[in-house]
Amino acid sequence: MSKIALVDDDRNILTSVSISLEAEGFNVETYNDGQSALDAFNRKLPDLAVLDIKMPRMDGMELLQRLRQKTQMPVIFLTSKDDEIDEVLGLRMGADDYVKKPFSQRLLIERIRSLLRRQSAVETGEVGTTEETKVMVRGSLTMDPLRHSVSWKGDDVTLTVTEFLLLQALAQRPGFVKSRDQLMDVAYDDQVYVDDRTIDSHIKRLRKKMRSVDPEFSSIETLYGIGYKYNEA
Repeated sequence: MSKIALVDDDRNILTSVSISLEAEGFNVETYNDGQSALDAFNRKLPDLAVLDIKMPRMDGMELLQRLRQKTQMPVIFLTSKDDEIDEVLGLRMGADDYVKKPFSQRLLIERIRSLLRRQSAVETGEVGTTEETKVMVRGSLTMDPLRHSVSWKGDDVTLTVTEFLLLQALAQRPGFVKSRDQLMDVAYDDQVYVDDRTIDSHIKRLRKKMRSVDPEFSSIETLYGIGYKYNEA
């Protein structure tokens, strides 16, 4: 039974969403501010966290920043209708996905299931065909799907599940363009809709992480209006 942490200062959301998640077989812990959630996470991490952005004591952005210092567990942001800047910033900081308020609880559940399946596949090594499980070396890049490890020129880079899947999809065929739609299919199940901005934000975050170990990293190329490709270096 997967443990889901739901962090929101709206008690109606905490109650209704936790009831829906528990009905689907999840173990749910609820918190009404970021600080109380962080205190609990320091004792034991959940399998996935759903975070509201605007909360008292500690907002979702700061909580995510604290979490990413020690864990890559999947995180979904809940954002209000007009918080486009917060959505993009959250994804750049390392959130795996976001859902706009007011939201369909069925959609949220599907996104949670999707991320948990991806996380489980990476952790157990059940990540697809035999070819996809092999250690992949592309120039200075080394990826090991079974260990969920990435290194660039010998330096380790810590990626979320979504970032790992996107980089793997691009690096598998250097020089070939992947459209945003193709990358969406890699990172999300068919029943989960995301827009172009979500993929773009993940790519920006991925580049930032690679440049943290090599400021000259430029292997992920943007082809405006088309998609992205990986250039072997």
